[in-house]
Amino acid sequence: MTRLLLAALLALSALSSPALAVQPDEVLPDPALETRARTISQELRCLVCQNQSIDDSNAPLARDLRILVRDRLKAGDSDDKVMEYVTDRYGDYVLLRPPFKATTLVLWIGPFAVLLLGAAGTFLFLRGRRGVAAGADTAPLSADERRRLDALLRKDD
Repeated sequence: MTRLLLAALLALSALSSPALAVQPDEVLPDPALETRARTISQELRCLVCQNQSIDDSNAPLARDLRILVRDRLKAGDSDDKVMEYVTDRYGDYVLLRPPFKATTLVLWIGPFAVLLLGAAGTFLFLRGRRGVAAGADTAPLSADERRRLDALLRKDD
């Protein structure tokens, strides 16, 4: 029983640890260049996983992008030049933090617009239900309507 519990805890700890997607064959021999590559890789979105950086993703495309970043750094590009090269090829969508400009306006304003529309819809829905629940538009039953309703209700018994 203790071994089973220990195995389960070990499995859970392995699942909760961060993904080490960078393969040993990708690591640059120069520690300064490798640090720069890791910093840049943490800023770029995996186009397959979408909400993971290429540094964290095991997808083949993320690996290709990590290698591309390292190749550009080895060629002597600055960090900004590497980011410019990648965004020229893949667009601002590849950035985990896209810049605020006309082409990315929907990314920045969209969530707030959806939230506002949802709040307005909820308000209108609740306001409409309040009027129905209070019976604002209903008149009391006439004597004839009351008799017919009583007759219908007695039929079901």
